[in-house]
Amino acid sequence: MRIFFSVGEPSGDLHGANLIRRLTSQADVQCVGFGGPKMQEAGCELKFELTSMAVMFIAEVLKNVRLFFRLIGDADKYFAENKVDAVVLIDYPGFNWWIARKAKKHGIPVFYYGVPQMWAWASWRIRKIRKFVDHVLCKLPFEVEWFKERGCQATFVGHPYFDQLAHQTYDEDFLNKLASDQRPLLTLLPGSRNQEVKNVLPILLDTASIVKQSVPNCRIVVASYNEKQQAMADQMLAEHGADVETMVDHTPELMKSAQVCIACSGSVSMELLHYRKPTIIVFKVKRWVMWAQVVLLKAKFITLVNLMATSDIKKKTWGPYDPDAKGAEDVVMPEYLTTGNPSASVAARAIRWLNNEGLRAAKEAELDVLASRFAIAGATDQAADYILRQLGVSTIPLPGSGKAADQLAADAESRKSA
Repeated sequence: MRIFFSVGEPSGDLHGANLIRRLTSQADVQCVGFGGPKMQEAGCELKFELTSMAVMFIAEVLKNVRLFFRLIGDADKYFAENKVDAVVLIDYPGFNWWIARKAKKHGIPVFYYGVPQMWAWASWRIRKIRKFVDHVLCKLPFEVEWFKERGCQATFVGHPYFDQLAHQTYDEDFLNKLASDQRPLLTLLPGSRNQEVKNVLPILLDTASIVKQSVPNCRIVVASYNEKQQAMADQMLAEHGADVETMVDHTPELMKSAQVCIACSGSVSMELLHYRKPTIIVFKVKRWVMWAQVVLLKAKFITLVNLMATSDIKKKTWGPYDPDAKGAEDVVMPEYLTTGNPSASVAARAIRWLNNEGLRAAKEAELDVLASRFAIAGATDQAADYILRQLGVSTIPLPGSGKAADQLAADAESRKSA
């Protein structure tokens, strides 16, 4: 059996590698296609290292458009000349729509693992899913109903990020040092992209200064993604003068040990849910981006954890969610999508949690309830088993691998009863 993968993001490379290992351990499967080094290590025969071409902006796409179309042609030719039993797509929609189109031309079933968040914006793309994708493997619990209502074959497998977290290793010596420090720890997470750091870290440093005035014994640490970003943070600190430390290569330990975290919006919210950490989310954008968000964004929150926790993700107001607005919905992780500097509001929330153990414990309990439902390892096993069953291969599910799906079914049944 041969399965063709198309994966264009570094995170997808990791999830693809884990999926390949599970598939090949369950059946005689040859994996080929486009991906990254982790997939290659897992046994995938790479036709092109597509993850090296991960692009975010239209200028980069246009610069590489000839290469992308050559790769689409290569895939079309491969499908014509080889027996391919299935195509698995992971994220990277702009390119992967074309791969799906070519696969369907040759009658090959298409599985999309980590489908684009079209429930949040550009929902008209659902036509492409209906036309070119046979099976949508959903990472988020509310996605299944959304896709099924629009005529797509969808199943919930869970978020593969939790598979990775289940096998997270820690520097125990460093954890012990953090535990021996009696000061409360506030961990600042300014993001993994340079632009995020430039936009968000100044707000976090202003917030840190305000927190220090009310909680002078608080230890505040910036967890930098890499050494280059630590240098950026150190330079900002030198100009700002906040009483803050910077560290690199210790992010999991700093999250695990913190009493409170303040983070840039992104997948880090899933990790903080895993650790049950009271968290405030900050994301600063330019005014034209905010305008686009207001017009195009259909989901009422930008934080995945908040979307997982709500029964209705649809945005009800014209503007972005404001946690400080009168009558604003109470959310698991207060989030600030902003063009300005909400440091005073962010600091006030952090101070309340740092100073009031009862409030902090209540938030941790709220996070624990949500995590016990959805922060469950097993997405990779569920996805692999589903793919193989659809291809006519019997599988033996691993113990506990279906917990997330079982929980979704129980939730759905509960809603029907209500």
